[in-house]
Amino acid sequence: MNFFEANFDGLVGPTHNYAGLSVGNVASLSNAKNSSSPRQAAKQGLSKMKALHDLGMVQGVLAPQERPDVYTLRRLGFTGTDAQVIAKAAKQAPAVLRAVCSASSMWTANAATISPSADTHDGKVHFTPANLTNKFHRSLEPVTTGRILQAMFRDPEHFAHHTHLPDNDHFGDEGAANHTRLCSAYGKRGVELFVFGRYAFDSNQPAPKRFPARHTLEACEAVARLHGLSGEHVVYMQQNPDVIDQGVFHNDVIAVGNQNVLFYHQQAFVDKQNKLSELQRKFGNDAELHLIEVKDSDVSVSEAIKTYLFNTQVITLPSGEMAIIAPTECQESHAVSSYLAALVQQHTPIRHVHYYDVKQSMRNGGGPACLRLRVALSEQEKQAVNPNVLMNDTLFSTLNQWVDKHYRDEISEADLADPQLLDESRSALDELTRILGLGSVYQFQQG
Repeated sequence: MNFFEANFDGLVGPTHNYAGLSVGNVASLSNAKNSSSPRQAAKQGLSKMKALHDLGMVQGVLAPQERPDVYTLRRLGFTGTDAQVIAKAAKQAPAVLRAVCSASSMWTANAATISPSADTHDGKVHFTPANLTNKFHRSLEPVTTGRILQAMFRDPEHFAHHTHLPDNDHFGDEGAANHTRLCSAYGKRGVELFVFGRYAFDSNQPAPKRFPARHTLEACEAVARLHGLSGEHVVYMQQNPDVIDQGVFHNDVIAVGNQNVLFYHQQAFVDKQNKLSELQRKFGNDAELHLIEVKDSDVSVSEAIKTYLFNTQVITLPSGEMAIIAPTECQESHAVSSYLAALVQQHTPIRHVHYYDVKQSMRNGGGPACLRLRVALSEQEKQAVNPNVLMNDTLFSTLNQWVDKHYRDEISEADLADPQLLDESRSALDELTRILGLGSVYQFQQG
């Protein structure tokens, strides 16, 4: 049976803005309160999706959240009509308003953790939405994310959906941004690598001092249990607290994997040698495991963060060769572009680098890997996916026209208080659910 990995990219929402909400994310904080372009951001994202489709990849679209989230504002005590609720929040709690306007769901690497059918106890693809408890603006996402995923992957014969973990920092779960899967082939049982920042129930273990460790070991273990993964095919690795304190808020800012390649920075992990040995042992001898370590002397941690060298996508092309999908910031860095040019000449499966402009996302702290959720599927499982969410020439054209119709060219912080923005967003999302065949996944559609 033919297996492959599909990428489902987050469609940038109509309220895309730079509010600087993500403490620990250097790019997010450094661009706080600058004006953004939702239209340009959405089109940059769509162009990347279309480019991967044109490379022969299976590429899908994941819908954004409803923003502003007036339901949360009402839970926080703001009353009146929707317009009055927004006006009161803008006056009395502007920081809260900025949070409930966040378009952060565009970074679908945080949407969920996915385990393919080759790894799970029941032979189904398992989905667990991330609870994202560490950041208020992101903790608003998991319920709607779960609905959207169920509308995309509906067939219970092939797909199993779980409720997100308890909304508590002890089980802080940041989704696939801290998870990768290594395998000799997509259809063969692989090793699922869960990366965490801290131990929730053991304060004696290493932890960062400056920025929060968002993901706990206990959350990783819970997801592995829910997905029915065998302990002999799971590895838990702790992220280096020192690099978290430098701005590496997720593992996908310092490491990325695909099939038999793990591409990571020298400083990425705690107890690195022992954990890599465990990974090698559990990977087995089906294929050579390529551990590509980037030395400090080649690319510093700060340069890796600035360019998002590791927030690139490593994909397997239809030819069987691998390619890195990198932001243009990597191309503009002498150290990083020189490293990548040398890498593709070495004896590893990575043979190509493709650069794409995703600057609107990069300025808010998310590169190409942040924008996508990976799902390994069989051909039969692909046939069970909602076909309306899969990229093709017609959908690309339709979504670009949809963006032109509904999105603003520019949004400043002051614009978030405009009640018309909510009406525009709801109108856009109502039309989008029809385009993507999702049904009523948003609260405003359910009454």
